[in-house]
Amino acid sequence: MQSGIKMKKTFSTIKKVFFYAFTFFVLLTIAGYTYLYVLPKGPEITAVKTLNIGTDSFVMHAYNNSERKSIKVWTYKPEHWKDQNKIVFVMHGGGRNAADYLDAWIELADTHNLLIVAPEFENNFSNITTNDYQEGNLFTFFGTNNPKHEWAFSVVENIFDHIKSVNEITNSHYYIFGHSAGAQFVHRMIMLMPESRITTAIAANAGLYTLPDENLKYPYGLKNTEVSQKHKLQNAYDKKLIILLGALDNDPALGTFRTTELAMQQGAHRLERGTNYYQRNKTLAGQNEWPFKWEIDTINNIGHDYRKMSENAIQWIIN
Repeated sequence: MQSGIKMKKTFSTIKKVFFYAFTFFVLLTIAGYTYLYVLPKGPEITAVKTLNIGTDSFVMHAYNNSERKSIKVWTYKPEHWKDQNKIVFVMHGGGRNAADYLDAWIELADTHNLLIVAPEFENNFSNITTNDYQEGNLFTFFGTNNPKHEWAFSVVENIFDHIKSVNEITNSHYYIFGHSAGAQFVHRMIMLMPESRITTAIAANAGLYTLPDENLKYPYGLKNTEVSQKHKLQNAYDKKLIILLGALDNDPALGTFRTTELAMQQGAHRLERGTNYYQRNKTLAGQNEWPFKWEIDTINNIGHDYRKMSENAIQWIIN
């Protein structure tokens, strides 16, 4: 009799613990979703003004039809830059340090008369919520779909439109460079949004790639995305994408390097992963007899260094 009573009490205790744990998990999920995707976030919007010569910045609404999120944009404008001269977007790495990346391009901008635009995708939880930047914000941290107008790739297009309208610029296209996490952003933008107004895209030293495989879950493959091999992927191959690799970027200890099972299947280090990614897409394009405008460029004596990779990326912009 007593053992039966004890079992009932134990079962009752387990039910209570499970109930409280489940309730806590639900509340935590709701709070997290609300903080990340409902509440307004980002720096305060600045007054609309034309770009100053030299280093400048402004804050604008990230989305066209919503004021829920803002984004800071750093710029560098050479003294003699004018309408129809080249515009280059520079995408920062996982450190979300757009100002540092802008600084790496100042001398290059002066030498080659380039307007540099460096968006800052700030996020206090960037170590765990990589979905919002390098993965393009296709999905929330919780796995639900985001509308296309909230993709991070769409934000770049919005910034281009904003700069054009405010500064009376008539350029119809722009160049884009990204290193490390920024390179993940760039190659996925070409794959997932080939209709973007990019002339040449340069993805330098990415640590993880989205393979042209509809059976692999995103971001490792294209499963559950809008891309299909017969449509957007074919259009992506018709864009100019440069896979820029440092020959010494063969140490996985450099930077943040994903080592999940699916990630390691891409290669043991960034150099190997970039080479494998390029070859796999080239093979697929050849099998389907599609035009293939992608190129691969391996730079000797350089490792995981965004400043030196920037210096070597410039040839793909000015030539």
